[in-house]
Amino acid sequence: MALPRTLLVVDDDTSNLASLVKIFEKQPLRVLPATSGEEALDQLRKQPVDVVLTDLMMPGLSGIDLVKHARALRPEAEVVLMTAYGTIELAVEAIREGAYDFVTKPLRRAQIERVIARALEKQALAEENRTLRAQLADARGHRPDGGIVGSAPALRRVMELVRQAAPSSATVLLLGESGTGKELFAQALHSLSPRADGPFVAVNCGALPESIIEAELFGADRGSYTGAVSARDGRFARAHRGTLFLDEIGELSPRVQVKLLRVLQTGQYERVGGQQTLTADCRIIAATNQDLSQMVRVGEFREDLFYRLNVIAITLPTLRARREDIPLLAEHFLQRFAAKNQKRVEGISPRAVERLMAYAWPGNVRELENCVERAVVLCRGVVVTEADLPETVTGATPHDESLTFALGTPLEEIERRVIRETLRHTGDDKRRAAQLLGISTRTIYRKLEAEPPDDGEPEDPPPVA
Repeated sequence: MALPRTLLVVDDDTSNLASLVKIFEKQPLRVLPATSGEEALDQLRKQPVDVVLTDLMMPGLSGIDLVKHARALRPEAEVVLMTAYGTIELAVEAIREGAYDFVTKPLRRAQIERVIARALEKQALAEENRTLRAQLADARGHRPDGGIVGSAPALRRVMELVRQAAPSSATVLLLGESGTGKELFAQALHSLSPRADGPFVAVNCGALPESIIEAELFGADRGSYTGAVSARDGRFARAHRGTLFLDEIGELSPRVQVKLLRVLQTGQYERVGGQQTLTADCRIIAATNQDLSQMVRVGEFREDLFYRLNVIAITLPTLRARREDIPLLAEHFLQRFAAKNQKRVEGISPRAVERLMAYAWPGNVRELENCVERAVVLCRGVVVTEADLPETVTGATPHDESLTFALGTPLEEIERRVIRETLRHTGDDKRRAAQLLGISTRTIYRKLEAEPPDDGEPEDPPPVA
């Protein structure tokens, strides 16, 4: 049995509020009363709401302010305003901010019931459309989870977090190594959210020069820089009512960090060279493969911006942490690239799969994807064999991520061995090893420089599983 729709009624006039509650309690609705905008805001934070019916002129948080907050907290909800004849212009302004409709006082029961019924119908239709699009996408093999492939426990835990976070408007920070699929997870968050009907706009903050990143994000007015012959929108404007994905967020300059912080705090910004204050209505998802907390400690990233971004942090699993997904991912990529290259390649030999499983994959899923594409292109038969794989993969020894130590081994020696083994698995990439270990690259150099000189004795016994 479907749960009843929820109507939040807001009015500082308690007698009027009681009358409205009495009207709608007779309908199959769950009615929540609130005597102020602040109380309504608290209700919106606590639970889903389908329609908000609010007075326009209230002390404290006004109806227009409540519209703005409702759009941010519950973008799927519709807002209807109650207004006197003298404030109709304000009601029109509220509609520009995202309100569904307004009714004038004195209220007539038939009119208010009709408007609320239409708002509920619109809200239900939007939800039905999202469901139908998801079913159609699933039938075509494009699932609303962004096409994320795998069933490993580490992946299932992350997908559960994604499904929990998606319906909210909270900022999400995706963490993890390069190649773990941050944009795919960002797309999944968007597709599973109430903003799925809106645009998904991605920008790689590390790929754009510092001189143009500000204009690219916030837009620019005519004449603000050489070649700016007309005003242009930025990514915030293009992501209106949708999701803005900021990849490699740690690469932003201090100047742009300040401007981004203001958007997250107030929802407002100006174009480069512009004076008009614009309002951003988009959900922010950020991603990085850097240790932002370490960057905060050394003064390379603003602490206040970090906490604004770090509302919901999701650490994506490495391919090493979901090794059982490698055959499934390899088959998925094989089918895609066989179709793309119009080649009849039907599978991967057991020996080739063993080689894929043995490799450490420092580049994660992206590296596996590139490897399989290469194998499909070079494959001379209908099955990818060991000979079609690159030497870096075929030369890998069976991968073991465990170490054992004799009781009483000095802590300094344990640290050095863990660092050396991690460097071996990352191909001596000290930055990636530091990310895996949760330390700085300076610490790696310092620990290894402290090793005792070679005295002719064997260095270390091989690791034992």
